Amino acid sequence: MTSIPAKEQTNMITCTNEYTDLQKVVVVPPEYMEIQKAINETQRYYLKENIDRSKALRQHQQFVNVLKEAGIEVISLHPNKDLNEQVFTRDIGFTIGETLFVSNMGEAVRKPEKKTLLNWLEAFNYEYKDIFSDSIEGGDILLDGNDIWVGRSNRTTDEAIHTLKDHLPNYNICPITLNEEILHLDCVLNIVSSDTALIYKKAIDPISLKRLRKKYHLIEVSDDEQFNMGPNVLSIGGKQVISLPDNKQVNQQLREAGFTVMDVPFSEIIKSGGSFRCCTLPLIRG
Repeated sequence: MTSIPAKEQTNMITCTNEYTDLQKVVVVPPEYMEIQKAINETQRYYLKENIDRSKALRQHQQFVNVLKEAGIEVISLHPNKDLNEQVFTRDIGFTIGETLFVSNMGEAVRKPEKKTLLNWLEAFNYEYKDIFSDSIEGGDILLDGNDIWVGRSNRTTDEAIHTLKDHLPNYNICPITLNEEILHLDCVLNIVSSDTALIYKKAIDPISLKRLRKKYHLIEVSDDEQFNMGPNVLSIGGKQVISLPDNKQVNQQLREAGFTVMDVPFSEIIKSGGSFRCCTLPLIRG
């Protein structure tokens, strides 16, 4: 049964960027998290070691506590024992303006996650659009006002990007072609304020990189810290970001740029190829 307060029966949804005040977010505890069949480069690296679930649960709860202490309403959906990747709620949908788009997952092992989200949305009267016949995942969607940066990856197809364009004619849809080994756009790019972004530039196509340089001050992430999910911080508003304490160079550069960095351990969860942004589906940013 979904853990949710009665007041959540409102259907208000709104999100216009990646960095203003986060107010409401969906998570799933990693109760059944496990690398069964490796579906990305990070999982292949950690397949033998695998994941300490009890440690992952403690780290996830600490993360949730930090969100709640910041005044963010956290909706925790009930984990399903058959869905070992369910902790990564960012991928199952994405909010643009006042619309929640439900994703079409690229990997068969993750497709049933969509049903869990749809059941919750319908139970609590949230409006949504389920429009994609080709795969598209929320980790490939970065929103900044009228600009939507979309990762062209193994998880998000050109056909799905065209569908998104058709439904959002007033937005600038900006596809970014990723290197084949990169899982999602938010593994190599994250917009942390109106003028600043984290980037692992080796994974971004040259034309997109030039466009990004014109719009943002780019904080570059090293090879090691990209593997350690350095770009995948979570902005919660007021130039505050939640980041891994291990990514010291990224965190120092953020602090030098005027950000408050909140260090939260997440070492077990990143073994599956995602970090703080991946583990949150924002419904409201103010």
